Amino acid sequence: MSTMPWPTGAATGIGSMPGADPAEAAAVVVGELPDLPHLPELPARGLGADLIGRAAALLIDLAIEVVPSGYRVTARPGADHRRAVDLMRWDLDAFADAVDLAAPAAVKVQVAGPWTLAAGIELPRGHRVLTDRGALHDFTESLAEGLTGHVDELSRRTGHPVVVQLDEPSLPTILAGALSTPSGLGTVPAVPESDAREILERMVTAARAATGQPVIVHCCATRPPVGLLRSAGADAIALDATLLDGAPAALADEIGEAWDAGAVFLLGVLPTVDPAAPPSLADAAGPALRLVDRLGFPRTLLAERAVPTPACGLAGATAGWAKRALELCRDVGKAFVEPPESW
Repeated sequence: MSTMPWPTGAATGIGSMPGADPAEAAAVVVGELPDLPHLPELPARGLGADLIGRAAALLIDLAIEVVPSGYRVTARPGADHRRAVDLMRWDLDAFADAVDLAAPAAVKVQVAGPWTLAAGIELPRGHRVLTDRGALHDFTESLAEGLTGHVDELSRRTGHPVVVQLDEPSLPTILAGALSTPSGLGTVPAVPESDAREILERMVTAARAATGQPVIVHCCATRPPVGLLRSAGADAIALDATLLDGAPAALADEIGEAWDAGAVFLLGVLPTVDPAAPPSLADAAGPALRLVDRLGFPRTLLAERAVPTPACGLAGATAGWAKRALELCRDVGKAFVEPPESW
């Protein structure tokens, strides 16, 4: 699916924002990212508002509880699960109100991908969900069903196309066999790439069917598995472009091949916390410009198939920098289309 619902020069955010006020966060996101605002995530509110808790709130016929080591499957929804559901509902209310005052081309929603979700929840006996193939399948199907309902509600309430971003920050660790067991005394065996691709592809396919729109897969690790994400069906790949200056040739080749094949990249170009000195527009665009120059693509490719974002979520930033970072992303997107003469 090569046609994107947002215009050239659009910018967006990765997901998280600072603070605990959903109305304030939604107003900033919609105001600074008029073409492709995202449903803000506010993890400062605690358990249930983080990446895993938010995805768990969407699960159908599966519930979680909080234990000392994190999230664990439980027989029925309790206070922990209900809190996660309530937080998601409040976020959706605030976002729908903010979008009602704007006219974006599309809106974006983020959810933990199946591997990151299965890595972040324990089974009743204390093992991670991803170690049990049956449980992994159940969670993937439950998440797909819940995401479909979430997308339907978001589309109905905003009146705009919805783009799904699947967040897979844990995937490189899972593939490397470096994920610790819940006890911290060992590691979970590496998952074969073929298995990782199969499960992720199921989720990408479900998200695309739910929205009728391209699907983004996000991984801000130092060495994101770009080839695997692309082969799993991702139409767009979100990564931290500030980490790519020293990337090995193999990763650069994967990015180049994906771009050649028509993929879109969401390029993280702005710091996620307050920088020591205010970056200029040229500073902000630098990681993207250096990447296309290294790969030998014309810089016009950035206008055609790149979307600037912060390097990752902005939960650790001050409110002032979060707003400024999104504003700079918007300016970089415009500069991709109409580059300054100094470029």
